[in-house]
Amino acid sequence: MFALKVLVVDDELGMRLGMKKSLARHKIQIPDIDEEISFDIKMAETGEEALELVKSFKPDVMLLDYKLPEMSGLEVLEEVTSEDSEMATIMVTAYASLETAVSAIKRGAFDFLAKPFEPKELRDVVEKAATNLILARQVKKLEREKRRVRFEFISVLAHELKAPINAIQGYLNIMMDKVLGENINDYDTMIQRSNVRIIGMKKMISDLLDLTKIESGQKKREVKNCQLKPIIERAIETAKPAADDKDITIKFKISEDIELQGDDSELEIIMNNLISNAVKYNKDNGNVDIDVQKTADLISISVADTGIGMSDEEQNRLFKEFSRITNDKTKNIEGSGLGLSILNKIVKLYNGKITVKSQPDKGTTFTVTLK
Repeated sequence: MFALKVLVVDDELGMRLGMKKSLARHKIQIPDIDEEISFDIKMAETGEEALELVKSFKPDVMLLDYKLPEMSGLEVLEEVTSEDSEMATIMVTAYASLETAVSAIKRGAFDFLAKPFEPKELRDVVEKAATNLILARQVKKLEREKRRVRFEFISVLAHELKAPINAIQGYLNIMMDKVLGENINDYDTMIQRSNVRIIGMKKMISDLLDLTKIESGQKKREVKNCQLKPIIERAIETAKPAADDKDITIKFKISEDIELQGDDSELEIIMNNLISNAVKYNKDNGNVDIDVQKTADLISISVADTGIGMSDEEQNRLFKEFSRITNDKTKNIEGSGLGLSILNKIVKLYNGKITVKSQPDKGTTFTVTLK
């Protein structure tokens, strides 16, 4: 439970005490807010006293009498209203008229309450103001969080792209200055390394587009009966050149008839990520074993490798965006750091889950369970 601060401003003692009594034990519950809300109430007799309490007490809601001695409620309202103020002011007066209400609203009042009023009327208008205030704060909090996440995302993306761009630029400058002479063949290694960097950046851009489509809900899904075997075979074929370079053997076990209601492209992304990672982080002459099992309404896909493995701390960071395991064993392995994050989001579309078991220098097993 938390308390909203309420300032009651009225020159009549009975009115101040009556409003305080009506709100003192009142509790409200706002949709999407788990906590119950109560009210912490202070009172002021004059406009000058109210202005002092606005500075020191910092109320969330102010119940402000229209007619006050010396300084009117409208004058108080003008003093406390500013663009960055979050306080909701409810103008209270016996001189109820449309003109008065419009005048108060124009000066920044949230609402208007005419005397005499029932305790329930008071509680209702305060609850309305409190709900509006809290939900507005929630929106601002979400906007701040979005800006923070966007800034972090762009910062990480810029960092990830800066290194390959600098490397390519360096190689191009060496070739332009003909540091190694006139023979173009002497620059083959630099050209190959530049090409690898470009392929890596293209993969990152492709992953970013996949991630954006999934998170925005703009990815068109074509759900149908999908045979898993041909999808796995295509993923193995895609990973085969990299596997052959390291003499890695890929084996898989699956029944011919295992199928799933899903989207072909999504299932291919899952398998491509699992198998390519099993090859990428494997050792020379290693193995990748793929096992697909169907039990009741679940399909389990396990991809085990005999690679470099991971520590428990490294496993905890696996599915975050741009998160890559960086150590002496992985420093020369290219990757966008987005593959597993995308994989995780797709698996959630199937009400599934991913688990990982790994031991340093012994290998890693990823298991995806789909419904």
